[in-house]
Amino acid sequence: MTKTVIAYTDYKSPYAFLAKNATYGLFDDFRAEIEWRPYTLDIPSYLGNAEVDESGNVIAEERNAHQWRRVKYSYMDCRRRAERMGLTIRGPRHIFNSTVAHVGMLYAQRKRVFMDYHNAVFERFWKRELDIEDPQVIANVLKEVGAEITSFEAFLDGQGVAELEHIMEDAHDQGVFGVPSFIVDGQLYWGVENLPLVREHLAV
Repeated sequence: MTKTVIAYTDYKSPYAFLAKNATYGLFDDFRAEIEWRPYTLDIPSYLGNAEVDESGNVIAEERNAHQWRRVKYSYMDCRRRAERMGLTIRGPRHIFNSTVAHVGMLYAQRKRVFMDYHNAVFERFWKRELDIEDPQVIANVLKEVGAEITSFEAFLDGQGVAELEHIMEDAHDQGVFGVPSFIVDGQLYWGVENLPLVREHLAV
């Protein structure tokens, strides 16, 4: 019997980026149906906010010492993991709002170019090559991967944001609070480190 994995992700989460290929592997290894859903993290609410220049010098901050320790450790941890996977992670210069890119994800799913879009946005963003807040930049990515984009602006201004809000509400109803998160048979697994448990669940 084919199982469905609901996978919540956010383009501005390095851990979600690190989980991407392993999540694809759930289909390859178990033929599980992967239902990708965007989840827009509110990072400033728990890690504060900061902005750095090209050299990495802090030029603005609203973050206490404890939050800085958490942020510094998270990036150190992610870079160690990324190096083992052959991936590049360059910390963004400020905390992005990923809403536009997430609406782009929903649009890409409709246009059947999701995987190419998903890969392009994640990989370019974490190389500091993509502004995920810019609607034109996201439209250009959609066009590059083969989507017709004449209706993207209208989708972004209306149905897309409404659908994203509904997805967020449904996620919260299911107990989701961060990414990557996975729901299998109604059970919630949070974090890239819990992917082995997702695999165990699918193997039963």
